[in-house]
Amino acid sequence: MYKRFPFLFWSFMTLFLSIRAGGFQVNLQGVPNAGMGHIGAALAIDPSAQFFNPGALGMSRGGIMMGSTPIFARVSYLEPAPGTYSAQNEATLSTPFSAYGSYRFKIDSKNSLAFGLSAYTPFGSRVLYADDWKGQFAIREIALAAIFIQPTVALNLGKRVGIGFGPVFATGNVLVRRGIPAQFADGSYGEARLNGAGSGFGFNAGIYYQCAYEKFGFGLSYRSKVVFNAENGTAEFTVPAALQEFFPTTTFSSKLQLPSTLTLATSYKFQGENQVGIDISYVGWSAYQSLDFDFTDNTDRLADSKSPRNYTNAFIFRAGWQKPITDDFQIRAGAYFDMTPVPDGYTTPETPDANKLGLSAGASYETHRFRIDASILWVEGAKRSDINLETNFGGTYKARAIIPGIGLAYFFEAMPFQKNSGEKLN
Repeated sequence: MYKRFPFLFWSFMTLFLSIRAGGFQVNLQGVPNAGMGHIGAALAIDPSAQFFNPGALGMSRGGIMMGSTPIFARVSYLEPAPGTYSAQNEATLSTPFSAYGSYRFKIDSKNSLAFGLSAYTPFGSRVLYADDWKGQFAIREIALAAIFIQPTVALNLGKRVGIGFGPVFATGNVLVRRGIPAQFADGSYGEARLNGAGSGFGFNAGIYYQCAYEKFGFGLSYRSKVVFNAENGTAEFTVPAALQEFFPTTTFSSKLQLPSTLTLATSYKFQGENQVGIDISYVGWSAYQSLDFDFTDNTDRLADSKSPRNYTNAFIFRAGWQKPITDDFQIRAGAYFDMTPVPDGYTTPETPDANKLGLSAGASYETHRFRIDASILWVEGAKRSDINLETNFGGTYKARAIIPGIGLAYFFEAMPFQKNSGEKLN
């Protein structure tokens, strides 16, 4: 049972990816958008345009907004036939958040300039299994928090075209626990405990076009890949005394490329301010081909590793709708289909990724420029059976989540359809 562990820590940075592409956590960068299937690249609504399409920021109302979308998720596991063992992850709560602020200035009668600052958590989750479950050597627990900070500038070229750009600074930390197949006298297994932090840089850019009569909107946005560099992470081991010399407390470094996202979107506003939108995103997951680790202290049973991932690029299709019921109250609905980038042979318990369907609804109430937003999102992952080629651990996985959202906002301008406000957008 005592053996070499050249791939002992492949799960560490895989967990960074699991929060975006796999498992049950989704992009949640705006509560109103979550209520519309998370569309946004062809909408000019509020300061969240900084994330969805910086080009639309100059045509969106300036203000301050924030929101949180707690995630209640479950993953079920069934071992391959003829086995009958099954397990579920322990109940945990994750609380992604987003915060935006923006203000726009008139340059002249046709042009304007907008500035914004945002902070959001595209990665952040906790997954916990019982210490003695059959997949403990793959994962027992992970807890991840990552924050992206993005200043943004946007320019309106006339009243129809907007362009925007924002550099991104990303920082995050993660805790990973997993079992080691080395037993103590009481029959329990050893454990590896990994703590690490990483940071990286990227950018977000977009173009927004609004047709005459403000009926059609078109958006094109590009979020670059972010190269995460993890340095001086700590690795600690709990193993029987006979193995302690082979598993010293040490440090490690690693590098990971988080994928780019290209989104093409359109929206249309019907009479009565009914608005529908469609976003099509192409996510460059092929950047994630391998996962490499460099440990400061190597032993016969703890070696540097290079582990293939071989992810493929994938599409996300989204559609959403919103309608003002009164001058103060709006309702929303939406759906999306998220295609998995994880090929057969690379599914893991912490990233049991499969094609996912999301259904959402939401509402907003605004008075005196204050707005409260609410949303609800149901995510259903397809059942997937797979055996991991590297660890030879697998089975059938099924993931689902329910994600409520609540947000608050204050705007410097009134809603464009508030008939009695005496104010309007450009």
